[in-house]
Amino acid sequence: MGVRRPGGREPGVHAAQGSWSPATQQFVARSTLPVYQRQVFRAALQGTAELDPRKAGRTVEENDAVRIWVAEGQDDVLVVSFKSKMNTIGPDVIDGLTRAIDLAEAEYKGLVVWQPTSLQLGAPGGPFSAGANLEAAMPAFMMGGAKGIEPFVKKFQDGMMRVKYAAVPVVSAASGIALGGGCELMLHSASRVAALETYVGLVEVGVGLVPAGGGLKEAALAAARAAQAAGSTNYLQFLTNRFQSAAMAKVSASALEARQMGYLQSSDKVVFNVHELLHVAQNEVRALADAGYRAPLPTLVPVAGRSGIATIKASLVNMRDGGFISAHDFLIATRIAEVVCGGDVEAGSLVSEAWLLALERKAFVDLLGTSKTQERIMGMLQTGKPVRN
Repeated sequence: MGVRRPGGREPGVHAAQGSWSPATQQFVARSTLPVYQRQVFRAALQGTAELDPRKAGRTVEENDAVRIWVAEGQDDVLVVSFKSKMNTIGPDVIDGLTRAIDLAEAEYKGLVVWQPTSLQLGAPGGPFSAGANLEAAMPAFMMGGAKGIEPFVKKFQDGMMRVKYAAVPVVSAASGIALGGGCELMLHSASRVAALETYVGLVEVGVGLVPAGGGLKEAALAAARAAQAAGSTNYLQFLTNRFQSAAMAKVSASALEARQMGYLQSSDKVVFNVHELLHVAQNEVRALADAGYRAPLPTLVPVAGRSGIATIKASLVNMRDGGFISAHDFLIATRIAEVVCGGDVEAGSLVSEAWLLALERKAFVDLLGTSKTQERIMGMLQTGKPVRN
C-alpha cells in the first residue's frame, strides 16, 4: 500500500534514497551498522536500488552455463555461479566449473561456488544445486542406450576430482537444497559454508540410480578415516550410517543435521543469516590460502570388501522379504553396498579412488539399463514425483 506524501504523490514506501519515515516525513537511508558489512548483497526491498547479485561485481567470464566473477572490492577471491534451472549440473556447467578452477589457480587465492538465486527478490535460501542434469544426459541415452551415458558420468566424476585436487581451495557456499550432484560437489570441496537452512542428501535412489559423482567413494573414504581414528579395522561399523543415508535417500532437515550425517565436517561453518553466506565463504578461502593450503594427496583406502557386502545384503533380504522394500529397491541398495564396501575384494584391502569411481560408474550404467529405473526417471521428469516400483 502506498504512502501519501506532500504533493499528492503515492509512490512505494521504499525508494533508492531509503525508506519513508512518517515520523520525520522524509526518506531515511538504510542502516550502515558494521554488521551489514558482512552482507555482500543485502536483502532487497521493493523499490530500492539494491544490487542484482546475478550481475553485480566484475564479470571475468560468462556463458550460458556459468558466470565467473569477483565481488566489488574483493579481487582476491573468484566466485562461480551456475545459471541452469535449479542450478543443476550438466556437462556445460562442469566445463564452466573446471574453467573457474583454472582461472583461480592462475590469479586468485581460491574459488567460491555460490548461487545468487539465494538472494534474489529478498527471498534467500534458493537452491545450491538440485544435482546432475538428467535431461541433458537424455540425448546420449537415446542414441547409445545406458552405455551412452557413461562418458557423461565420467565427465561428472572428473569434474568433482578436479574440485578436490585443485591447487587452490574451492569452498562451497550452500543454502536451500544440495541434492545428489550438489551434495557431491560439497563433499569434494576443500571446505563448506552452509546456511542453517540447507538440505543435503544423496537422493539418486529416488530415480532408481546410485550416486555416481563420487558421493559413495567419499562415504568409503570417510568411513576409513573414522575407523583409523578409532583404531579399528571394522570398517563396516563406520559405513552403516553412510550406507543407510544413501540407500534411503535421506535428506538433512538443516545444516546441523547434515553435520551429524557426515555431509558437513565439524570444521565446516554454519551461517545463521543466509545474507552473510558469501562473505563467510570468501573469508574461508582467504583463511585456507593464508594458512598455506595444499591439495590433499591421493591415498589408498581400506574397504570392508565382500564380507561387508554380504552382511549388508543379509539385512536387505529381510527387508525385501518382509515387504518393506521392493525387489528393485533391493537391487539398488545392493549396488550401493558393493561400491561403499569396495567391491569383490578381501576385507581390509587397499583400493584407489579411481577403483571406487569405476564401481560407481558401472553400477550407475547397469541400473540405467533396467526398465524399472527408466520408469522412475521418466516419472520424475514428467511429474516431479518419485515412482515406487
